[in-house]
Amino acid sequence: MTLPLPLPPCSNRDGVNSCDHFDYASTMASTLLAPVKTERDILEHSMYEDDPNANTQLPNEVGSEPRWGPRHRGAQELAELYSPGKRLQELVCVVLCCTLCVTAGLLMAKYIRPDGFLLLAAIAGVLTADFLSGFVHWAADTWGAVDLPLIGKNFLRPFREHHIDPTSITRHDFIETNGDNFAITIPVLARIVWQLATYDVNEINEKFHWISYWYLCCIFVAMTNQIHKWSHTYFGLPAWVVCLQEWHIVLPRRHHRIHHVAPHETYFCITTGWLNWPLEKLHFWYILENIIEALTGCKPRADDMKWAQKRS
Repeated sequence: MTLPLPLPPCSNRDGVNSCDHFDYASTMASTLLAPVKTERDILEHSMYEDDPNANTQLPNEVGSEPRWGPRHRGAQELAELYSPGKRLQELVCVVLCCTLCVTAGLLMAKYIRPDGFLLLAAIAGVLTADFLSGFVHWAADTWGAVDLPLIGKNFLRPFREHHIDPTSITRHDFIETNGDNFAITIPVLARIVWQLATYDVNEINEKFHWISYWYLCCIFVAMTNQIHKWSHTYFGLPAWVVCLQEWHIVLPRRHHRIHHVAPHETYFCITTGWLNWPLEKLHFWYILENIIEALTGCKPRADDMKWAQKRS
């Protein structure tokens, strides 16, 4: 089987080059950053998201139960934990976030002066959102358990489901996809609205670039899971989204496939993915995991593995 979105040659995490040679289309997204997983790794240790009919496993794999996909028992159990209360929380957060976002945008409009600092604020906002997406993603993937009070079913559950049924996100509507990310931005957006509504004109002008940075960061954070959803959508995406992915302005599909190679220990940033390669080369997540494991004795991704093994 060949992937319609092939990955360029790469090296494994330990630095040993073990890539086979393949013919690749030369695109901006496939050559900008060399990934850390081979095409063979992806084929053998992740779900075939580009196959709309199967999305489970090769016929010759050992065992009859699916390793991934909507028929996986663990994925079904996790999906059933999505509650009406959680749905209500997501709906409220989406409405509140959109209201604050529009209000802040309208209040900011008269202060906008196109200049280099505004561009710098936008770039800094993107990079901050990308790093925050990676940190939250890493923490939720790696630590904790679904049976923890409050955060387990409400926050960690979607991360566990997503690893064993990656395309489940493509079946979620706008509310379920984006509710939690919108919730994160509400305190910051509320402060921005308060500043714009109560500060005098001189004070707003003095702090406008900082306000712009935080506002744009909130926009990118709020959009992160929608961008993430697009990275799992192999059919029917608008042409402009595919273009943004190919130019690596947002998270490309082939780039994010690297994270979904079991055991899901790398490439956590999912807004643009720009920081994945440098953080991997710095062994950033690996070092953090070693420190936490040494201090607490907790094994990284133990709960994630437990759910992955619930095949029947």
